[in-house]
Amino acid sequence: MSRQKIPQIEIACFGAGCFWGVQYKFDRLDGVLKTTAGYMGGQKDEPSYNDVCSDKTGHAEVVRVEFDSNIVTYSELVDLFFSLHNPTQRNRQGMNIGSQYRSIIFYYSEAQHEVALKKFMDLQRSERYKDDLATEILPDSKFWMAESYHQKYLEKKGIDSCAI
Repeated sequence: MSRQKIPQIEIACFGAGCFWGVQYKFDRLDGVLKTTAGYMGGQKDEPSYNDVCSDKTGHAEVVRVEFDSNIVTYSELVDLFFSLHNPTQRNRQGMNIGSQYRSIIFYYSEAQHEVALKKFMDLQRSERYKDDLATEILPDSKFWMAESYHQKYLEKKGIDSCAI
């Protein structure tokens, strides 16, 4: 008789440019239970999309990822995060310009912090990029859920893939 493992639910949070494509990609990873687009890292309570786009609140567009660490590890999530964008671009990703599009990892435990730092340092040393990484690695802060029309945006629009 086999026993199923009890889910080990953890939270991770990543900003890698526009949250629409980031959410889309994390949603497709086995072991990810739920994603939520939102804002993190700023000074204003309950920021709106327009507030964040003003580039005056300090928030980043992020995706909060709830995952079962029995199925997918935090290390694998960080690998996906780094594969989704150019982590050397400061305050932008592609044509999206502003501090809200910065490359950022918010960690929820010392173990996550250590993994994120190791992945960052390994990538920095790898010579994959000629420029230094601009990714910020910070402790978690207040997460503000983005407006409902931003949640699963690409799926709502019938887009079944997204180049980030």
